[in-house]
Amino acid sequence: MRITGEWLATRATQRVLHLLTEAGYEGYAVGGCVRNALIGVPVTDVDIATNARPKTVMALAVDAGLRAVPTGLDHGTVTIVAEGEGFEVTTFRRDVETYGRHATIAFADHMHEDAARRDFTMNALYARADGTVLDPLGGGLADLAARRVRFVGDATARIREDYLRILRFFRFHAQYGDATAGIDPEALAACAAGADGMDKLSAERITAELRRLLAAPDPAPAVAAMAQAGVLAHVLPGGDHRALGVLVHLEDGLEPAWLRRLAVVGGSTERLRLTRREARDLLRLRAAIETQQGPAELGYRLGAELGSSALLVRAALLETPLPPDWQARVKRGAVAQFPVRASDLPHLDGPDLGAELRRLEARWIASDFRLDKAALLG
Repeated sequence: MRITGEWLATRATQRVLHLLTEAGYEGYAVGGCVRNALIGVPVTDVDIATNARPKTVMALAVDAGLRAVPTGLDHGTVTIVAEGEGFEVTTFRRDVETYGRHATIAFADHMHEDAARRDFTMNALYARADGTVLDPLGGGLADLAARRVRFVGDATARIREDYLRILRFFRFHAQYGDATAGIDPEALAACAAGADGMDKLSAERITAELRRLLAAPDPAPAVAAMAQAGVLAHVLPGGDHRALGVLVHLEDGLEPAWLRRLAVVGGSTERLRLTRREARDLLRLRAAIETQQGPAELGYRLGAELGSSALLVRAALLETPLPPDWQARVKRGAVAQFPVRASDLPHLDGPDLGAELRRLEARWIASDFRLDKAALLG
């Protein structure tokens, strides 16, 4: 089997791969770039695996006039910059001892050893410069064709090496899995058994994975499986997945927004590391659920994007239909400008001024933004 694609055919990719093979070493594109090319998903990063040792990789790059950055020499990784593009070139590795995220590794000479330490079979695929795909473990291509997310080797062992792989498993199921075929029962059981280990993970790592999971086209089946395995409680204590599928249905082709989906799942965000803006917007989304504000008012108060999300979140949680023309109404509210200013009420100040401005604003909103300044002050 062969793959094609601009990412593989570019002068930069070919130059780095041939840099290795012409010196008598092996050089392969590996992991996500091969996986995505096989299923027709855009390739964003090209990682390369080789049996050449890191110092040799650096020497080859320098001799070829390329920049080499020792980004992770202890772990076998050198970044080679070719044609302005960076490629992480990593020496084949095998685990000697693993303990959580950290592992003692040794460089390996054979692709099979390198493949055996990867997380999922669909990520243990390699490709030569001519696009020939290699499946050293013998199951990656079949699993990818079936959209089956399966751990390499023993699922429990892979999870113990890094408990973040539990979240990655559900994220991969959301992004690449076949929801109709169900989830791998052995992997699900291993995730359930290892869920307590997630408590050791940093908030940054959990947030990064959850952000990508919830941004998948339809994360509802994966999040439901997380709840079933007891994983959701470790990530979002008190969260409830049941309205997520309703929200995805209501979105109906809209661009996925992970924060909107997080608002629907709910629960405590104590395990997450949100930006200030994300934390603020999440509070505003949750507060809007309790109001009776219509589409236009939500657009006025929250802006078009957040106002639309607030309306969707409320409809999903309350299981109510979206109002007719809701998107246009939200956008209209988002561009509306209250015509009265404090300077228009020179006879008032302090609390009295604030109260009058709020009263006039409420009248203006109730008129569907139709009353002008003269009508409001008359």
